[in-house]
Amino acid sequence: MQETKRIKNPKKQRKRLFNAPAHLRHKLMAAHLSSELVASRGVKTLPVRKGDTVRIERGDNKGFEGKVSRVDPKHFRIYLEGLTREKTDGTNIFISVHPSKVQIRNLNLDDKRRKDILGRKKKIEKPEREEKLKAKAAKKAEKPKEKPEAKTEEITEEKPEEATTTDEEAMPEVVEEKTPAAKKPVAKKSAAKKEAAKKEALIEEEKAPTKKPAAKKTAVSKEAPVKEKAAKKTAPKPRAKRKISEEGGQ
Repeated sequence: MQETKRIKNPKKQRKRLFNAPAHLRHKLMAAHLSSELVASRGVKTLPVRKGDTVRIERGDNKGFEGKVSRVDPKHFRIYLEGLTREKTDGTNIFISVHPSKVQIRNLNLDDKRRKDILGRKKKIEKPEREEKLKAKAAKKAEKPKEKPEAKTEEITEEKPEEATTTDEEAMPEVVEEKTPAAKKPVAKKSAAKKEAAKKEALIEEEKAPTKKPAAKKTAVSKEAPVKEKAAKKTAPKPRAKRKISEEGGQ
């Protein structure tokens, strides 16, 4: 069959869907098979036919299971036995379901052509599955071989790192032993400075007491005339009182 180009324009996609020929409409009516049928038949999808038992997987009627009573490829819908609704006038009508919302539980194999289709599809899909399984097995076989190699490399790389760390740990100990010897002369210098400071302090103390008494004398000499003046000022007051007493006595 001649391949057609893919169209991204939604308008053209709908046009192709509604104007599709019968052989393409038949393919668009396909649905997924159940896991049991996939295991037994080796096929994942098939177009839904009248007489297949089907279970609804999505929608309001999810979980409903029944036989396909009619297939409408013109509107891309299927009808199931027992799936009906009541109209306002009291009559019952079938509810339509899109085949993509359905899972095939049992196949109707009355038609010999359908058996041939299953055989053809099985041959096409089997080699693809075998290739995938072989590829997975090869990957699993390769992975465990790579892991031990990576571990050995990691171990070999870690050993020199440990040696370097031990050397680094030993180095600071040597430095710590040398540092106290370098600090000893510094301690001697500080002790010598302290002694010199003590001597200077003693000399200053010896000089200080000679000056202090002179300062006290000056302070005393200054205070003496002040007291004398105060005494003189206070003295005349009683004299004035005496005069008054004498006048009163006269």
